[in-house]
Amino acid sequence: MNNNLKILFHGNRIELFIRWLFGITFIYASYHKIVEPAHFAKIIYGYYLFPEFIINLTAIILPYLELLSGISLILGIYPRSAMLILESMLFAFIVALSINLIRGYNFDCGCFSFGERGYGYSAAHLLVRDVIYIILGLQSLFFNKHRKWCILQSGSILKNM
Repeated sequence: MNNNLKILFHGNRIELFIRWLFGITFIYASYHKIVEPAHFAKIIYGYYLFPEFIINLTAIILPYLELLSGISLILGIYPRSAMLILESMLFAFIVALSINLIRGYNFDCGCFSFGERGYGYSAAHLLVRDVIYIILGLQSLFFNKHRKWCILQSGSILKNM
């Protein structure tokens, strides 16, 4: 493998940077959702993908899952598990975003704030951003060496394959 790629995929500083990037991003993203769960529920309803009986529960649970996973990544408490949770959430959001993009719906994604000026990203922009996040997260998810500044490390995914 090329030396630069080895540094990228096996460098524990890169993995630490990605963990902290995800941690800070998702802690920040959870704030408005935790403070205003009713508004977040309206945004989830606006996707027109979920049954009504599950929307309120989702609006309450998802932000706390983002918050706890973000804190876990920063502190290094089972970072692989936290990254798997966030990668799954990103994948689900990409699917929901893609469906609504195909439908031609215009909506507030509810990612970082609710309808404030300066956050008017297009669905295509959000899709590209989240695909980049998924790719970055895979580096941390499949990281196979000792993680820097980690309290509790989880096992290796690659050794079991």
